[in-house]
Amino acid sequence: MNVVGLLAFAVVGSLRGADADLDVLGVAVLGVLTALGGGVTRDLLVDSVPVALRSTTDVSVVLFGVVAGIALARLGDDLTDQSLTDHAVVLLPDAVGLAAFATTGALVATDAGLSAFGVVVLATVTGVGGGLVSDVLLRNVPFVLVEDFYATCAIVGGSVFWLVATVGVGQRASALVCAVVVFGLRSLAIRYEWELPTV
Repeated sequence: MNVVGLLAFAVVGSLRGADADLDVLGVAVLGVLTALGGGVTRDLLVDSVPVALRSTTDVSVVLFGVVAGIALARLGDDLTDQSLTDHAVVLLPDAVGLAAFATTGALVATDAGLSAFGVVVLATVTGVGGGLVSDVLLRNVPFVLVEDFYATCAIVGGSVFWLVATVGVGQRASALVCAVVVFGLRSLAIRYEWELPTV
């Protein structure tokens, strides 16, 4: 799930960069930051050297995703006038990535001995942090704050993880439940176009 998440977020970030007419370097930077931003932020919050800086595996996967995103952007220009970021071929892997990263964030928070609030925060930051960074770079209001039912899935997943772990179920089972809940909610949100109400 982590590999799929890295790939999906790298592709999504790259496609968003292409939609914004960034050059190749800009597209690559946006893809890398979208894929790794949440995990790096999570690790810094628990006072750990980010995993992305300790191993080349994640970065290699992300760079492959950036290349795939650039190829998809070129293909999309040839086949359709619509953005591929809203296509199911990207949205479903992105949902898997959100589920994977929210679960990873909850696991790291638990291992660090954080409170229930800390577990939910780390699950959410890990899941949506990269997207927030890319929105800031594109000078947009972060999409998780103004549209779609996205960050809410990570918040619910982190809460469910903590609840299940608290009743004595092991971390592995708690992680599985968290991932299923996040992916299920996000899939339903995509299918039925859920959005939170505005004030």
